[in-house]
Amino acid sequence: MAEQHKEATNTPAASDDGLPNGVAPRKKTNVRFAFACAILASMTSILLGYDIGVMSGAALFIKEDLKITDVEVEVLLGILNLYSLIGSFAAGRTSDWIGRRLTIILAAVIFFVGAFMMGFSVNYPMLMAGRFVAGIGVGYALMIAPVYTAEVSPASSRGFLTSFPEVFINLGILLGYVSNYAFSHLSLKLGWRLMLGVGAAPSVVLALMVLGMPESPRWLVMKGRLADARAVLDKTSASPEEAALRLAEIKAAAGIPADLDGDVVATAAPKRAGGGEERDVWKELILSPAPGVRRVLLSALGIHFFQQASGIDSVVLYSPRVFQSAGITDKSKLLGTTCAVGVAKTLFILVATFTLDRFGRRPLLLASTGGMAACLVGLGMGLTVIGHHQQQHRVPWAVGVCIASILGVVGFFSIGLGPITWVYSSEIFPLHLRALGCALGVGLNRVTSGVISMTFLSLSKGITIGGSFFLYAGVASIAWVFFFTYLPETRGRTLEQMGELFGIPNMAGDDGYQQQQSPEKEKDNVIEMASTTATTSDVKKE
Repeated sequence: MAEQHKEATNTPAASDDGLPNGVAPRKKTNVRFAFACAILASMTSILLGYDIGVMSGAALFIKEDLKITDVEVEVLLGILNLYSLIGSFAAGRTSDWIGRRLTIILAAVIFFVGAFMMGFSVNYPMLMAGRFVAGIGVGYALMIAPVYTAEVSPASSRGFLTSFPEVFINLGILLGYVSNYAFSHLSLKLGWRLMLGVGAAPSVVLALMVLGMPESPRWLVMKGRLADARAVLDKTSASPEEAALRLAEIKAAAGIPADLDGDVVATAAPKRAGGGEERDVWKELILSPAPGVRRVLLSALGIHFFQQASGIDSVVLYSPRVFQSAGITDKSKLLGTTCAVGVAKTLFILVATFTLDRFGRRPLLLASTGGMAACLVGLGMGLTVIGHHQQQHRVPWAVGVCIASILGVVGFFSIGLGPITWVYSSEIFPLHLRALGCALGVGLNRVTSGVISMTFLSLSKGITIGGSFFLYAGVASIAWVFFFTYLPETRGRTLEQMGELFGIPNMAGDDGYQQQQSPEKEKDNVIEMASTTATTSDVKKE
């Protein structure tokens, strides 16, 4: 016991794989529960993915059936991203109020209603009403999935588990493409309605499965439910020592003294003169942020902006149109080729899932963005050559370049910029700013996506379709410079250690329960509490 106590009280040295002190690599058998929780939470992202995939093909039939213009098609496809703003901002407050788990269920219910309405639409206004409801559900899902997964995951496998939302977005896109191909042979009026209506089925399954998930331990601590938080941490940590250390760090970040223990404790939200908790959070994050908080905010907003501004939605959402421009005119071949895009995205996202915690965020992010820029240039060149020879004859090699470039864009996006955006933005915010910070990131993400989606056809007519992708390549190049110069590596750090990385000395705010003390003293208290809790656990076992 003495040796165990000594081991728990000493700060662990850096591990062989480069993880920071106090973060030991986890065995595969110890991540099963966290793995299951991450899968269930991330399945909410399949709702957005399915909508993106299915609308790319359904738009061809909707335009023909409802006799709508290209501008109306642009609005139909892109407006969901703006509608999702309502859901993403509402999800921040909702998740702090009723918890992360119930917020996931609410997202599934809202999307079910929206998909049901779209499937039974008889005209364009009714279809837009269904898009509005579905958009709110998508906003909820996009905000809550990475937050819950990050909060339930230990540092040693957080990148792996927090990349799951992007995995399920890609799986949803693939399912949407397959749905397009499967129902494209039905009658014009029935086919696209089934494509959209089938999207209600995953939301029902999701809502039922999420009932078996535990609540986020960080939310439980924020509400003073320490016993419930400890139970969840015991199931998602490699050892009692790690569970105790994580609990101590969460308590410190939430402003609860290390020596305050019990099943349920009273919590006091930080208050400052002139306003309450909500005003305080807005002031600390947006109105007058400290330098460290400002860097966190700009990092999160920057990575969300560039993820969409680099034109991935134009490639994925309008891939049938792009393939048409490349010379593929048959609808069955169009939708079949589009399915290949979905397969490529799904396969490449698995690469990032299993390498995020091995290679780190920065290497994958830089490789991904650089590869996207190169492939976007190739796509622009191929489409420009085809456009110049369209009146004369087809250029097979240019068609091949276009197809390869599209697959390259989605492949490079999926190994880095796609999943790392959600991982990075969900892990860098302090606990008391996380819900609002993630909501702002998702909001900017959706606005940028909406602008790209609703301007692509018009932009293509203005500067040619090849010129559009040259423009996106320029944006991707600027993104590479931003990531290289501004974003630090976060691999293996606990969520509470992000304060040290970004220069935020007090993760809980200036007031609250936690008294001001030096970082060294605070760290000693955390380790001492972890040691005491772990030793008590060992005594009970013996």
